[in-house]
Amino acid sequence: MNTKLRITTGQYTDKGHKDINQDYHGLYIPDDEQLESKGIAIALADGISSSEVSQEASKSAITGFLADYYCTSEAWSVKKSAQQVLTAINSWLHAQSQRSEYRFDKDRGYVCTMSALILKSTTAHLFHVGDTRIYRLQGNSLEQLTQDHRMRIAGEKSYLSRAMGINNYLDIDYQSLHFETGDIFLLMTDGIHEFASISFMVETIKIHANELDIAAQIIASEAMKQGSNDNLTIQIVRIDETPGPDASQLYRQVNELPFPPMLDARMEFEGYRILREIHASHRSHVYLAQDKDTQTIVVLKTPSVDLQGNAAHLERFLLEEWIARRISNPHVLKPFLQKRKRNYFYNVTEYIEGVTLSQWMRDHPRPDLQTVRNIIDQIAKGLRAFHRLEMRHQDLRPKNIMIDSTGTVKIIDFGSTHVAGINEVEAPFERENLLGTALYSAPEYFLGEAGTSRSDIYSLGIITYQLLTGKFPYGMQVAKCKYAAEQKKLRYDSIRNYEPAIPIWVDEAIAKAVQVDPYKRYPELSEFIFDLFHPNRSFLNKTRPPLIERNPVLFWKSLSLLFFVIILVLLEIHFGPLK
Repeated sequence: MNTKLRITTGQYTDKGHKDINQDYHGLYIPDDEQLESKGIAIALADGISSSEVSQEASKSAITGFLADYYCTSEAWSVKKSAQQVLTAINSWLHAQSQRSEYRFDKDRGYVCTMSALILKSTTAHLFHVGDTRIYRLQGNSLEQLTQDHRMRIAGEKSYLSRAMGINNYLDIDYQSLHFETGDIFLLMTDGIHEFASISFMVETIKIHANELDIAAQIIASEAMKQGSNDNLTIQIVRIDETPGPDASQLYRQVNELPFPPMLDARMEFEGYRILREIHASHRSHVYLAQDKDTQTIVVLKTPSVDLQGNAAHLERFLLEEWIARRISNPHVLKPFLQKRKRNYFYNVTEYIEGVTLSQWMRDHPRPDLQTVRNIIDQIAKGLRAFHRLEMRHQDLRPKNIMIDSTGTVKIIDFGSTHVAGINEVEAPFERENLLGTALYSAPEYFLGEAGTSRSDIYSLGIITYQLLTGKFPYGMQVAKCKYAAEQKKLRYDSIRNYEPAIPIWVDEAIAKAVQVDPYKRYPELSEFIFDLFHPNRSFLNKTRPPLIERNPVLFWKSLSLLFFVIILVLLEIHFGPLK
């Protein structure tokens, strides 16, 4: 199938009865690779009539959006990419006004309203601020998808409650919806939607279905006939073909590349000399190899033949290299970039001469606090590289972390990583949601909830606790709790029960990182790392909770024992010594 997203468009703009056109619109259809990863972008802006520079604001907003959106990471979701760009544009517009003679008059600065539509895979993403509008036409039904940010005062008087450039912060509406072949989207300024009737627009588009530019011009002309005294801009977008589930670039590679033969020491394969097998499992085979051209020692990984028909797993296998190529961080495994054509299905990465963190822990069963801090700080730096690209690692554990001969710590396995931008692309199979090892997985995963970056923080907190004690803060109980009520009964086992020399504020920092409730954990990795190195005043000032909160079972046992002793004393007073 491999059909890609195809659209037909019609656009028209006119200054109408005004001296200048303060509207601006644009459309960008990228090539195949970005068409899949970023989608098609359509946008229009309407400058406010009270400003003499709003046409510059409109132009800057649209040109900046269409250029900068496609410069954002492929790993980011559409929502994050567009909102980051729009926030930056809004800040620039507001700064322009603040530096101009209009800094005390919001109605005369660099201000515009804006609506943008991004079509990716089979999902439409809408971004909107102001009183431009986006509609969807299905059959004879024209549905308004956006809400006007305009406050009516009295009669015909109104003012914009939200727009680009008014404030240094931006509150923009976002929504996403599924679309199908034949759906039509309309973007228009208020110069059109306040005057052209819905029935007229629907009928015009039906008559001129194959000439959408003409349809757009006719609708604008009708608005003028009905008394519009504003600029007029309209964009019409029809979905002609939606991409098939098998159109994904990763999925195409799954089908196009054959499995490699069984490899063994001293074999030559694809320009590599196989030195020895490092690891084998039911999912993959990992080999130490040497590149014959550069003599570089590398790690070559092939999928297990048992999973040859498992498209979801094979996509994840390819995704590991896709992720590695997009993260450049000294604490994350690097891909080995070969120039030769690849004829088989495999991955190649750098070779790290060292040991896994799990082996290091066996070799160093009682590391000092500063050594632990150094290791956790390096892991966090690598993990932040994932989070900046809107990726969740989801399988952070000692076996997936290496320490090389120089003491540098690196995250080495991305097999369970969630990538927001990839997951927006439809696939012909149900994607695996691998959640890593139970002892290190966040409690919310066991409730069937989607993880967040806080889930990775939990895993890092567990590793910190294990490094210091050799144990786990909740024992083996987290994976056994399948309901929220059961999880609420879990009690954190203080590090100081095993290592009394650990400062209480370090224990409190780790306790917060591994909170069962994700919303009680640190929101950012940097905050956890800071508190590991610096006493948090709130932890120092915190009074120790009563025993009933720390250990309810021990509290009631102690209270029962106390009552028992009191009863014995009373019995002895009344009846004499008990025999």
